This record gives sequence, structure tokens and C-alpha cells, in this order.
Amino acid sequence: MTPKDLRRLALALPQAYEDVHRRRPAFRVEKKIFAMLGVTGNAALFTALGWDNVAVVKLEREDQLNMAAEYPDAVQPTETYGHHGWTYLRLEALDGPTLALILRLAWTHVAPKRLSKALSG
Repeated sequence: MTPKDLRRLALALPQAYEDVHRRRPAFRVEKKIFAMLGVTGNAALFTALGWDNVAVVKLEREDQLNMAAEYPDAVQPTETYGHHGWTYLRLEALDGPTLALILRLAWTHVAPKRLSKALSG
């Protein structure tokens, strides 16, 4: 997957929109960020992992741990904010259905319950 794919999938979620956060594309619902592109923090980690196209998403802790266990080459909790759900994604190591699932989980984590119910219903 590519940043363009992430953008397309993120914007397909209900009331999702693109904004800028710290000069990087951020995807929000109701002003809350659920995904960001162009993440450049922790270059040493990315270099050690061999990751190039990196995005970050906000997941519930259980989802974060499950995705990291299932996709260790593509999903990594952030070192500083991992316990808050912020999770690095190596886009080129993910397929479309998996990225769509991760984005939906991230969106659901921050979206108001009325929107989450509409998506699942």
C-alpha cells in the first residue's frame, strides 16, 4: 500500500476529512486524529526496522497489540505513546483489506458512538 491508498481508504470512512497536523497530512473525524501520513519521528527506529513509507494510527490498546502480533513486519506501537494507542504502520508491508481494517479500527476508536453505530449497523 502507499500513502495515496491510505488517503483514499481513510477518506471513505464516514465524516472523515483531511487536515494538517504539524505540517503533515492528518485524517480526522469530529476534530480527532485517527491517522497521519509522513511521520518522520524516531528515524533510528525506522532505519533499524528498514521502514520507509510510515504512517501512524490511533488504536485501542487491545487492537494495537493484536495487530502488532499478527503483522510484526508492518505494525509497531510507538515507543513514547504506544500505551496511548499510537501505532506505526509500514504501508508497503500491508495489503488493502488489512490497511482498511486498521483504519476502520482507528476511526472507530476516536469517532463518536453515534457514527460508530452507523458504520457497524
